[in-house]
Amino acid sequence: MTKKNGLCPCGTGDAYAVCCGRYHLDEVVPPTAEKLMRSRYSAFALEDGDYLLRTWHPDTRPFELELDTAIHWTGLEILGSTRGTMFDTEGTVEFRASYRSPEGAGSQQELSNFVREGGRWYYLDAQD
Repeated sequence: MTKKNGLCPCGTGDAYAVCCGRYHLDEVVPPTAEKLMRSRYSAFALEDGDYLLRTWHPDTRPFELELDTAIHWTGLEILGSTRGTMFDTEGTVEFRASYRSPEGAGSQQELSNFVREGGRWYYLDAQD
């Protein structure tokens, strides 16, 4: 797990405090779907379930979220995106997230759907 005073887990190379940290503290909102995706990955890496729930669209958000603390997220690769800019109301981000677990190393690839409502981006769901 990346420490909150080091580099951001999302892989930009920026310090956590000036990258995803400011989103996690709700100082500002992510301006694009990709920045929200990166901040959600960082929240998984730092086990910040409150942020994950806060940025999940109310129509698809689970009542509670239990994170698997045995999984250690080790890297994020953005594979592509459509729309999702500051001027859009929806967008997609395809990513691959690498992890280590007691069973070994692996990765999760997903095409995520995002919507922007009231000036905020929300994770909606994943496409199969």
